[in-house]
Amino acid sequence: MHQAPSGPLPYYEDPGPGTGALPPRAWTGVSDARRVNLGGAWRFRLLPTADGADESFARPGFDASGWDVLPVPSHWPLQGEDGAYGRPAYTNIRYPFPVDPPRVPTDNPTGDHLRAFDLPGDWPGGAAVLRFDGVDSCARVWLNGQELGTFKGSRLPVEFEVGEVLRPRGNVLAVRVHQWSAGSYLEDQDMWWLPGIFRDVTLIERPEGAVADYFVHCEYDHLTGNGSLRVDCAPQGTVTVPELGLDIATGQTAVVPVEPWSAERPRLYDAELATEGERIPLRIGFRTVRVENGVLEVNGRRVLFRGVNRHEFDPDHGRVVDLETMRRDLVLMKRHNINAVRTSHYPPHPAFLDLCDELGVWVVDECDLETHGFEEVGWRGNPVDDDRWTPALLDRAARMVERDKNHPSVVMWSLGNECGTGRGLSAMAGWIRERDPARPIHYEGDWSCPDVDVYSRMYADHAETELIGRRAEPPLPDAALDRRRRAMPFVLCEYAHAMGNGPGGLTEYQQIFETYERCQGGFVWEWIDQGLRARTPDGTEYFAYGGDFGEELHDGNFVCDGLVFPDRTPSPGLLEYKKVVQPVAFTADLARGVVRVTNRHDVADLSGLAFRWVYQVAGECAGEGPLAVPALAPGQSAEVALPDAPAPVNPADLVNPGDPADPFDPFGPFGAEACWTVRAVLAEDTAWAPAGHEVAWQQFAVPSPPAPAPQAPAAAAAPHRPHRTDDGLIRLGPGLFDTAGTLRRLDGVALAAGPRLDVWRAPIDNDRGTQWHPDGRLEHMWRAAGFDRMQHRVDEVALGEAELTVSTRVAPAASDLGLRTVYRWRAAGGALALDVEVVPEGPWTLPLPRLGVRLGLSPALDAVEWYGGGPGEAYPDTRDASRLGRYRSTVAALQTPYVRPQENGARADVRWAELRAADGSGLRVAGAPPFWFTARPWSTEQLAAAEHTYELVRGDVLWLHLDHGLQGVGSHACGPEVLPDFRLDAVPSAFSFTFTPLRAGDPAGAADTPEQP
Repeated sequence: MHQAPSGPLPYYEDPGPGTGALPPRAWTGVSDARRVNLGGAWRFRLLPTADGADESFARPGFDASGWDVLPVPSHWPLQGEDGAYGRPAYTNIRYPFPVDPPRVPTDNPTGDHLRAFDLPGDWPGGAAVLRFDGVDSCARVWLNGQELGTFKGSRLPVEFEVGEVLRPRGNVLAVRVHQWSAGSYLEDQDMWWLPGIFRDVTLIERPEGAVADYFVHCEYDHLTGNGSLRVDCAPQGTVTVPELGLDIATGQTAVVPVEPWSAERPRLYDAELATEGERIPLRIGFRTVRVENGVLEVNGRRVLFRGVNRHEFDPDHGRVVDLETMRRDLVLMKRHNINAVRTSHYPPHPAFLDLCDELGVWVVDECDLETHGFEEVGWRGNPVDDDRWTPALLDRAARMVERDKNHPSVVMWSLGNECGTGRGLSAMAGWIRERDPARPIHYEGDWSCPDVDVYSRMYADHAETELIGRRAEPPLPDAALDRRRRAMPFVLCEYAHAMGNGPGGLTEYQQIFETYERCQGGFVWEWIDQGLRARTPDGTEYFAYGGDFGEELHDGNFVCDGLVFPDRTPSPGLLEYKKVVQPVAFTADLARGVVRVTNRHDVADLSGLAFRWVYQVAGECAGEGPLAVPALAPGQSAEVALPDAPAPVNPADLVNPGDPADPFDPFGPFGAEACWTVRAVLAEDTAWAPAGHEVAWQQFAVPSPPAPAPQAPAAAAAPHRPHRTDDGLIRLGPGLFDTAGTLRRLDGVALAAGPRLDVWRAPIDNDRGTQWHPDGRLEHMWRAAGFDRMQHRVDEVALGEAELTVSTRVAPAASDLGLRTVYRWRAAGGALALDVEVVPEGPWTLPLPRLGVRLGLSPALDAVEWYGGGPGEAYPDTRDASRLGRYRSTVAALQTPYVRPQENGARADVRWAELRAADGSGLRVAGAPPFWFTARPWSTEQLAAAEHTYELVRGDVLWLHLDHGLQGVGSHACGPEVLPDFRLDAVPSAFSFTFTPLRAGDPAGAADTPEQP
């Protein structure tokens, strides 16, 4: 039992929401009422505790000239040098203080803030409010020595009446902020713990007759095309909408023909709300959200969320995010076909929702509430099931709904996240439903769904998601609740955990969403890696994560699980997501010369897009032009004729035509390979991208003619016979091998490590797994099985008439598992061909990380060209965004800088690749079948050992991986394992490579610039 305090709790430990604040109301970013932004330089001191802290700083005349200066908005742990004001801390679930609600530690960092200000000369006096948009986690406020009140609810607004306290000059605002409070128990939201005044502080004039609150009710009738408008306002006033010819009294309903608002066509009407004392510009969007027949509809149409969860985050400023960055995020989302945001797990800065209205994004607005840490103690004492906390829960619900109720982009309210179950959640749902019945309610934490309108889950795997889509999920014990839930639409509020290399399996999820009407998409976790920018002593920049600031408890790099890196550079995962969720689908019947185009938008027809075709041969453009696609309505399809294939490319015009009859010609099998690429691009400029921006694309391989019968190599390319040299080495054509049969030199190319079988990869975050998935931690099982320490035994080196055969066994210590591996080398002309055969021995139950060969080359070979998938990395279950073409890069540019280093940078479906030094010399590799190509300036072992990017230092070896197969990546750091189709099981395998040395002046194998069809 917890011991009760002997006296009343201090305000920061009281479970209630606070004291002195005005009732919540709609956010108004602009009006003709005057306002003063109180952001800027504030005086600041940091105290170690809240108990007994001196309050004299709030009295008039206090001399704070000796205090430090701190910017507001900000988080104080991110200011100063070397932790002068404390340090950030990251936990996912666990509270970083003892779970003893509502008590908090005596060691409670407390920041005192002072701001002196004068009123503008034309300030009229009278009523005014002081508004705080975000303070973490509890604040006490004084103005000119008079206490205004206290408040909690970090990501929610609070206002105080201050008109009678203001002075024309010499006002002093004092704010005491506590890092820990009773409110901290409600804010356990998988992010950095960062106290401070981190959103705007504003003084707003409230003249006589000003708007106290208003509620814009806009609905759209998709059957008639009419919109209805009513604005409730206190006090009464008028609403004008010039474009619609409306001039009506508040409280009056008008019905007129309108264009509806949607995420795809965010039609807004400029309006004005006027009362006797204030004029407020409005941007009105007409739309209706309903659950009909088990489907969530907007304006009568089913919507499919192609969404992301979004934390507010900046790598330098934490949750202080400016308007430019908010717009940049949304533009980046729109350009990557993302149409929805869940505001995990708190309402965003209110200006963000203005941008969502403008640019067009569906929003699930989530309350500032999470109590996940109580799961660690069996949910004992959970505030959402403790009546003492219900006033605070209702306060948070009201402050969210009242602030954001006028945004057409907000289509659902969410009660919060990962709070278990309890009476307080039901009370919140009841209040919200009564206040705003026009929006459905969401909450994932209670799967029986008694309080919500949408069935929501996190990380349900593909099989379970499909069952739910068929409304065939296992029944609930309560038959009435089961019937109710089974009739609900289904949304994955979190899925496809985007931590490190991944997420895999997106395509298979999307296929389920598009097959089953009930499955209405989901929200990838999450938008951005929450890595804080840091520097080593020598100035090298990197991004820090949990544990890098000396936290007692932390959850490592689990805070870095986004589709963009901390600096907002798109990750390969974002490019994959864009391709998977593209709103136009293409299939082809090349025998008939047609492409079937399907419009997968929810609302928009295809009139805003232009379509083009590209025809490539061996990666080179042989023709391109427009494609006539009708303005298909959502859900419609049409067959469109492709033009006749362009005239065959003259082999003499190809950079490397290849000789299909020559098994040693690295271009031969692919010299005439052709494919069509169909693209959909913006026909005109939009608010988020210029005309020509690519929205969707698909490639279709042209069936190849039958391969010619194998022929003997020409005399000039006659096979070589291996022989031993005087010093005991083995010579085969341009290759020189050591006595163990390992290639050491290829003509002028020296090898630091010869090609030999490789099965290990630097574990990705999804291989490592987490404490929440102890049975699926592949890295642990792989290391236990010895995959990271395979030993190579040479059993025989045999010199034949035309080949060198090296028989080996590759196996881990302390195990009877093995891989019988035979290397057969042949030479003709200036090339070496390698055939590899692998036969597993023993009971292999685990998938292999990779299967291929690894070799070490000179780091001078820095220029890379290839024909295959690109331009970015791809893995077996993340390859939709990889398109066939010819590409150029540097070795450095091939690397993906995941915040915690891990396996990365593979290119898929590579036919051939070249690596060259500055003088043009180097190595050409071709493979059959096409292979996975990875080149790194550090070894797998170095990559696996590094915890931060600055630990990766270019060495004296360039490591080249030529893989026949790779294990998929999945999203098992929090989501599903790799799907069976993407497991790399140990089975008998055979693959081949051809190695050709390149001399200075040899023609390049790829085009000068990469084809980006």
